[in-house]
Amino acid sequence: MTGLEVVVRLVYLAAAVCFVLGLHLMRSPVTARRGNLLSAAGMIAAIVATLALIAAGGPASEGGFTVTGWGWATLVSGLVFGSLAGLVSARRVQMTAMPQLVSIFNAVGGGAAAIVGTIDFMRLLNQGTVTAGFSVPVVLDVIIGSVTFSGSLIAAGKLQGWVSGAPITFRGSRALNVASAVVALGGAVWLVATPNVWLLVAVVVAAFAFGILMVLPIGGADMPVVISLLNAFTGLAVAMAGFVIGNQGLIIAGALVGASGTILTKLMADAMNRSVIAIMIGGFGTGDSAGEVVAGVAGADVRRMDADDVAIQLAYATKVIIVPGYGLAAAQAQRECGELGALLSERGITVLYAIHPVAGRMPGHMNVLLAEADVPYTQLLEMDEVNPEFATCDVALVVGANDVTNPAARRPGNAISGMPILDVDQARSVIVIKRSLGHGYAGLDNELYSEPQTGMLFADAKKGLRAILAAVKTLVG
Repeated sequence: MTGLEVVVRLVYLAAAVCFVLGLHLMRSPVTARRGNLLSAAGMIAAIVATLALIAAGGPASEGGFTVTGWGWATLVSGLVFGSLAGLVSARRVQMTAMPQLVSIFNAVGGGAAAIVGTIDFMRLLNQGTVTAGFSVPVVLDVIIGSVTFSGSLIAAGKLQGWVSGAPITFRGSRALNVASAVVALGGAVWLVATPNVWLLVAVVVAAFAFGILMVLPIGGADMPVVISLLNAFTGLAVAMAGFVIGNQGLIIAGALVGASGTILTKLMADAMNRSVIAIMIGGFGTGDSAGEVVAGVAGADVRRMDADDVAIQLAYATKVIIVPGYGLAAAQAQRECGELGALLSERGITVLYAIHPVAGRMPGHMNVLLAEADVPYTQLLEMDEVNPEFATCDVALVVGANDVTNPAARRPGNAISGMPILDVDQARSVIVIKRSLGHGYAGLDNELYSEPQTGMLFADAKKGLRAILAAVKTLVG
């Protein structure tokens, strides 16, 4: 091992430390920005070290190699184009579309890992040096990467509205899904025993089909869990690619992403009281209803309010808990929400924000939206922290949240039974801002809306909050 290789491995180790510390800092909104920057610095160092090793002729253990002019042009072009594409897309994307961007990044990571494994396999196959020990990480890389690529594209399509958010099934879809999995796994075993390029193609196609058929039957309500799961798949694919090309940096980074994604997936599934297996089987949720229905819930009447009524309750409250949901994110009303909270706080009113783990379409989505609107981190409380506060709350203001506030979850026998919810109905007064009485992703009417202490303000989240804000300012002078 040359001196340069020792330095490169030390850089990889330092990068791994940056990744671990970065993940730790990302646990809190207060330190998340530093964690992101630290992780990015670790990745930049790993890339520079890898380029230096390539420029020196590669690892001595591989006999060294020479990169041609076209090779360097490809590397530099990929680095520049990828960096610019990531920078521009991250800066331009609306926060409401962040889950779609994450899904696209998952697809890119999984697809890139699959391509790396495929090309290295074909290179060694031509040299006649493919071994079973090499084939195992290759097939795992190709299968996981292909599933992640196609599944993430479908997930992004569902989130963007290009593909229906409701579960999509067709006659024989389950059987076709099972068949694609059997072909992928069977082909992988055969490929390890008998290396062949056409077997590899068959495995890639079957895995690609499985990714599509796996995500299509999953309803929009489960998309936060799906994103986390596909993120874990991306990490595993990258780790396998690291084993294929013998790069410790990829192995470490991929293992960390895979582990953290798996833990997050389990936490998100628990927050919905659903097993990961049940989510992958699909068939849950019908997609968000955006109809203009304003009739009662399950035959009961609801109490309608206007902005002035809401303003009076808020202005003379002692404690207000704001419950943001995806309706707030879709209307891009986070700034109006933050301004209302700040105005109430200036009047000496205690203001808290109740954040359900699946309030948005991605873990942490709602926290980022509210932080963007300069809402103090100390006011953002997770479900377990805020639920005891509702009993002492004068007003709970629900903005575009649906299933996560539905008391039906406490009763058995329905689609959300057992799902942990925000105990909004325990507040003295509940005000719901919503476009209509249309149901949420679970396809159920929300029983909260017909409770005697609940008032409904039928409006788009942004327009409703603006009207309330103007009314409060007029009321308090």
